[in-house]
Amino acid sequence: MNSIDERFAKVREQLRQAEIDAQRPRNSVQLLAVSKTKPAADIAAAYRLGQRHFGENYLQEALKKQQELAAFNISWHFIGPIQSNKTKPIAQQFAWVHSVDRLKIAERLSEQRPDYLPPLNICLQVNISDEGSKSGIELADLPGLIEQVGKLPNLRLRGVMAIPEPQQDYHAQCLPYRRLYQAARQIDRGDLDTFSFGMSGDLQAAVAEGSTLVRIGTALFGERPSQ
Repeated sequence: MNSIDERFAKVREQLRQAEIDAQRPRNSVQLLAVSKTKPAADIAAAYRLGQRHFGENYLQEALKKQQELAAFNISWHFIGPIQSNKTKPIAQQFAWVHSVDRLKIAERLSEQRPDYLPPLNICLQVNISDEGSKSGIELADLPGLIEQVGKLPNLRLRGVMAIPEPQQDYHAQCLPYRRLYQAARQIDRGDLDTFSFGMSGDLQAAVAEGSTLVRIGTALFGERPSQ
């Protein structure tokens, strides 16, 4: 089995190659290491390799790791579904939230963000493949939610996030990202700079279609235990 440093080196090389293939500048796409279900020791090992941005899906698990790794200068991203009764610790303990899919959640995050912290970075999750089992707003509702969330204090609306239906074909992988990227650009007020697109299986397509941040887990940390 490959070690964490070998896996990180491989993914970083894949990301650099995707940038080259898409004729994009080097380091124009950020790597978010998705560390859900992985122990704090794995995060510490990745940190020593230079990784600073980590994504977590499960709040209680994430809060425990944050306590264990309090001495590390980590930027924590919350990327999982958000329940209304869980917004306060998310607002207090994270730098980024990628999975805002309704105004109520954004309002609670804004109200509960401590004044001593910088604005919470927000991405709006769009259900770009219209899957009934997936979180996210419909694409048609994106302009209205951008307008509403953009007015809230203590938040900084950065961009959009999507988890399309998995596809094996490269061109099929590209289409939903292209659709969302173009739609967001058409309604951009000039301050959307983050496109949270792409995971291990569709990294190249996501980078080709405008991703500025890819969320990679298994390829970096290995297989996750069965839930």
